[in-house]
Amino acid sequence: MSTQENHNVEEEMAKQEETVTENAEQQAAAEAAEEQQEVADPVMQELKAAKATIEEQKDKYLRLSAEFDNYRKRTLKEKAELIKNGGEKAISAILPILDDLERALQNMQKADDVKAMYEGIDLIYQKFLKGLSQEGLQKMEPVGEAFDTDYHEAVALVPAPSEDQKGKVLDCVQTGYKLNDKVIRHAKVVVAQ
Repeated sequence: MSTQENHNVEEEMAKQEETVTENAEQQAAAEAAEEQQEVADPVMQELKAAKATIEEQKDKYLRLSAEFDNYRKRTLKEKAELIKNGGEKAISAILPILDDLERALQNMQKADDVKAMYEGIDLIYQKFLKGLSQEGLQKMEPVGEAFDTDYHEAVALVPAPSEDQKGKVLDCVQTGYKLNDKVIRHAKVVVAQ
């Protein structure tokens, strides 16, 4: 074999080695790409699932926010309506008493019997108190009770007629009222000291 042939054989062997190396590198790159694809698929699936969950939660949040806003507007409207027409029930209860007073005034011009007029007005007064008590109004009866600043307002202090009456209410100058157990007007009273 000549040197030329040796050289050609060596070149050919080098080419074959180079081809084998290239094939091995290509195969390794293909395997790496395939492995990366396998790893990327679950990650992509998880990413898609996470995006879907985010969109679902965002939709729920927007719906809940809109629902709460509607609730807030509705309750404000109902509250304004209650404030505007809150006295309707009480006024409706008083209207028949107003009618009775009108009739009493008309009959006072014709009547000569003062006692009968007094009895009629007293009946209207009792009807009026009954109607107000049905609405939750309570009249305070402070005479004889111990003076209590939560319910009474002292307008005068007088010497106590006896020792056991000290600190007690002797007289009521102006009646006090409670509405559903809340004082709406304190009773103005005379207190023994």
